[in-house]
This record gives sequence, C-alpha cells and structure tokens, in this order.
Amino acid sequence: MKLATLSNGTRDGQLLVVSRDGARCLSAEGVAPTMQAALDDWDAVEPKLQELSARLNGGEGEAVDPSKLHAPLPRAYEWVDGSAYINHIVLVRKARGAEPPETLETDPLVYQGGSGVLLAPTAGIEQPNAEWGLDFEAEICVVLGDTPRGTTKDTASRYVRLVMLCNDVTLRNLIPPELKKGFGFFNSKPATAFSPFAVTPDELGDAWREGRLHRQLITKLNGDLAGDPHAGPSMHFSFYDLIQHIAKSRAFTAGTILGSGTVSNEDEARGVSCLAERRMREKIATGEFTTPFLKVGGHVEIEMFDDDGGSIFGRIDQNVVPG
Repeated sequence: MKLATLSNGTRDGQLLVVSRDGARCLSAEGVAPTMQAALDDWDAVEPKLQELSARLNGGEGEAVDPSKLHAPLPRAYEWVDGSAYINHIVLVRKARGAEPPETLETDPLVYQGGSGVLLAPTAGIEQPNAEWGLDFEAEICVVLGDTPRGTTKDTASRYVRLVMLCNDVTLRNLIPPELKKGFGFFNSKPATAFSPFAVTPDELGDAWREGRLHRQLITKLNGDLAGDPHAGPSMHFSFYDLIQHIAKSRAFTAGTILGSGTVSNEDEARGVSCLAERRMREKIATGEFTTPFLKVGGHVEIEMFDDDGGSIFGRIDQNVVPG
C-alpha cells in the first residue's frame, strides 16, 4: 500500500491512498484525515486503507499531481537519523580531518534533526550562504508506530509502519565548528525533504528483508547520474539494529521518522549519494577537492525503482534556490 499527503492549506494536509503505479489516488478522509491520525490508530485504520488501495489497483481514483503533494508527514513528532553505512562515515570524516569512532562497527551513530518543518518532495533547497557548503544526502527512512523502551532488534519489525526516501540536506562547512563544541549537529542540518509516497513494507516484497531495503538508490545531479548504490548489502546496521539502539533508554511515539543515513557503497563505480563523498574520493586520488557544493540553480533528483521500472516512492525533485 502506498500513502501520500495532499497539501490543502492546513499544517498536516490530507491523507491519500495511492495506486501501486503511483498514478491515481483516493482521499482517505472518511478513514483518517491525516497521516498522523492513521498512524495513531493504525491497527483499526490500516485494513480500511488497504480496501481503498485495492479499489485503486482495480482502476478507480483520480490522477496524482506530484506538485500538490507534501512530505508524507509534513511535521513529525521526532526525526532521528542514523548513519548505518560505514563507508560514508569513513569518507566524510576523512573530508573534515576526523577519525572514525572506535565503536564504528559496534555502536550506531544517530543525531536528532528538526521535525517541525519537513519539506515537500518538490520544495526548493534553500541556500542562505554559499560559504556554508550546501550538500544533498540520499537516504531511506522508516516511520514507526508506538515503540516501547527496550525494544530489541528481534521484535523491532512489528513497529515499522512505512518506508520512504529522504534528502537530508546538510551544510558541510558548519559541521566542524559545531562538533568542536561537543554537543552535535544543529545549524548544519536544515529542513529535510521526503519522497512523495510512503509505502508499507509488504509493498516492497522480497526487497525488504531483515530490516534492509535491497534495491539501488538513484541520485541525479543536474540531470546526470551521481550514484546508484545498492542500499541493502552495505547497510552495516539494519533498521532493526537502529531501532534497538534508539529505544535503549526511551520510548518513541507513532509518527517518529528514523533514517538510515547516506546510502554508500565502497565500489566507486556505484557513485555517491552526497557530494562530500565525491569530494573525499577526489582528495584521495588527486590531493585536492574538485567538485563544488550545491549552487543556486542546481537540481537534485532521488528515486528508487522496482523490477518493472516503476518508481516505488515517487521522485524527490528539488531545485536549489536562494535562501
């Protein structure tokens, strides 16, 4: 089942159910007015949403207009982002002259991002200051139901409600001075954009297994392929591992978003899901950074396809605009 949120002038928009091919939709207003309302009462609401999905896949519904869609959750109770791809950690830390943590392979890295303002898939990426080093980061996310403290990786699957993509925008040059304070990211992490559609794990078939999504994540920059890494095998910490980690000392409410971190493969032929990795590879190969960070007028696209070439989550399609 695919879900989306229509921008309708309210903070949280209107929940839509979307056909498998992403072409048609039906309002879920009579079942749940918003995505958050559906998540709050998932056990009761989900079967009714599945009924709407079946009608859509039988040919009913109105055409989807991607330009009118917000993020599936226009605002969320929490947005927690991990860094489950070790290759990404190693490269970006080299780029800023920092060593990977000693617990790189045993203890996941996470940070808590701003969740009050989340961006539509076609919203502009604002560049307030060119010297801040604007970068994209293509990731996979899950949306959680009510998740109790102490949840283990063996039971984590029961709390994953939806899967989607995101562009976790980063201001690279603001990171080093922030981390020197010993308190983590803040100004270096502006608003994040999300894919048009969020899908239930069953929609992904065999590609979703053991808390990983085994498909290629496609990122284009200014119309050219930036990267197409395989998201599954290189994900050192699965989403189930990440859930166990964040639930160590507290519970999470329905509507919490949890990110994978930037998808990354060691194979350089697979390209990159962020510019920081490309720049670090240039530095290793030539001794200097060559690729600039994003500029006004730049264009970023992030998407994932099924075996038939269908867009699973729709496309994140953003232009860089003045801040």
